[in-house]
Amino acid sequence: MIGLISATAAGAVARDRLATAWPGRVRVYEGPVREAVERAFAECDQLVCFLATGATVRLLAPLLADKASDPGVVCVDEGGRFAVSLLGGHGGGANALAAEVAEVLGCTPVVTTATDAVGVPGLDTLGLPVEGAVAAVSRAVLDGSPVVLRADGVWPLPALPPNVDPAAEGPAVLHLTDRLLELGPDEAVLRPKSLVVGVGASKGAPVDEVLGLIADTLADAGLSALSVAELATVDAKSDEPGIVGAASRLGVPLTTYSAEELSRIEVPNPSDAPLDAVGTPSVAEAAALVGGGELLVPKRKSSPEGRAAMATCAVVRRAPRGRLAVVGLGPGARDLLTPRAKDELRRASVLVGLDQYVDQIRDLLRPGTTVLESGLGAEEERARTAVARAREGHAVALIGSGDAGVYAMASPALAEAADDIEVVGVPGVTAALAAAAILGAPLGHDHVSISLSDLHTPWEVIERRVRAAAEADIVVTFYNPRSRGRDWQLPKALGILAEHRAPHTPVGVVRNASRPDESSRLTALGALDPATVDMMTVVTVGNTATREIAGRMVTPRGYRWQTASAGEAE
Repeated sequence: MIGLISATAAGAVARDRLATAWPGRVRVYEGPVREAVERAFAECDQLVCFLATGATVRLLAPLLADKASDPGVVCVDEGGRFAVSLLGGHGGGANALAAEVAEVLGCTPVVTTATDAVGVPGLDTLGLPVEGAVAAVSRAVLDGSPVVLRADGVWPLPALPPNVDPAAEGPAVLHLTDRLLELGPDEAVLRPKSLVVGVGASKGAPVDEVLGLIADTLADAGLSALSVAELATVDAKSDEPGIVGAASRLGVPLTTYSAEELSRIEVPNPSDAPLDAVGTPSVAEAAALVGGGELLVPKRKSSPEGRAAMATCAVVRRAPRGRLAVVGLGPGARDLLTPRAKDELRRASVLVGLDQYVDQIRDLLRPGTTVLESGLGAEEERARTAVARAREGHAVALIGSGDAGVYAMASPALAEAADDIEVVGVPGVTAALAAAAILGAPLGHDHVSISLSDLHTPWEVIERRVRAAAEADIVVTFYNPRSRGRDWQLPKALGILAEHRAPHTPVGVVRNASRPDESSRLTALGALDPATVDMMTVVTVGNTATREIAGRMVTPRGYRWQTASAGEAE
């Protein structure tokens, strides 16, 4: 919950704008400002104070306890010009909140944390728990001093600066491991979520017994509880209070499997007891092993004093799972690149793409990002490279123009990928949509996109699709309409459409939509000269209802009220 506090009429206006924009996310605190801040600080995860920064600092000072638990605080000035991340920029999420506030209020976000200022990821922003001398190692990273990276494996982290390297030499060390370590004064450790703890329990097993067993087992094995990704058990124990409570207190999800599924898992220590109770010879070991991995700790029982054990657990280490984000960059204009796409580009440690597309977004990449770029015709190579690097455990962004799933890289990449990597699709604004927005509303009714390039599709197939669209009276957008070596397909396609549409049917021609040299024009099916079209052009042909209205191309949706109005006008 986000607490909102204001002291003036102007602040209340801005406060209410946030409250309206974020229903269910915020709570307005009325009354004397000091009391409102105190209540919000105790009750909320984050605060937005519409107060001067000095006043806010004085109000917050007596309340501060620890950066790991204090809420993030954003301060908005009286004029609504700035949203300042004041407290808990990383841990409290105030940096991100400042950006969100700025977007709603139309002001400027102010972020002063050192890592954000220079574009370097903070150790506490990498998505993994971090321990040790975080400040000292972060300072070494920021100063460009050598930081030794000691990692047990490759994990899908954002790019780290070049000075963080396994071959570096110096006192600062950044570990990436689930193992317990004795850390020096200049050492920090990132905890990957690599461990799965399988848990079994008798009915009524106390949560302290389950939790104590897990803690002792991990400690004895030299493993960190911060690396536990999930607890796992059988479906029949999905609501067992001791197991549910242990997962809650560890802050991890509880995953359950059917007894049938668990019974198919080979385990070293099967038993008749769970087979009789829940229908599988193993719960702890089998549940931990369902997703594969290395069994680090076989089944172990709790050892309470004076009675029989009521809990068992086993620990498995899963191999790192890489991440592939297939990112659509949109038609070319920076303001049509989505925020999600920008986030994924900065989340990647490896970027794969066509050289001209890489040039469009190179400035958005973090220092240290590995860039693998190639030219036209190397699509298969790029797809395979991206999947291969993800399989190595990296966070990979594979980029394409428009939407990466439309005549772009998503299809070949996903044909190569399997379920051994995480795949994320990031939609983008397509060339067809960008062109349509320039032309007016040509896609107001059913429409189809057809590529006229026969490089990957036989012309007979393309022709059949064009003919079907013509007969169905569907608006058609042609991609790849004409090149120097392929100049007859567009006239042929237009001729097929002309068999079913009048010569005056509107046609929109847009070249380099949204780019600095953008050009567009409206013409007609019978008047379009194919020689004026090239590969950078999108051609949109209307249906029999499409009209030119005030210089814009409009395809009616067919609303009843529009039909009635047209009839009355006649």
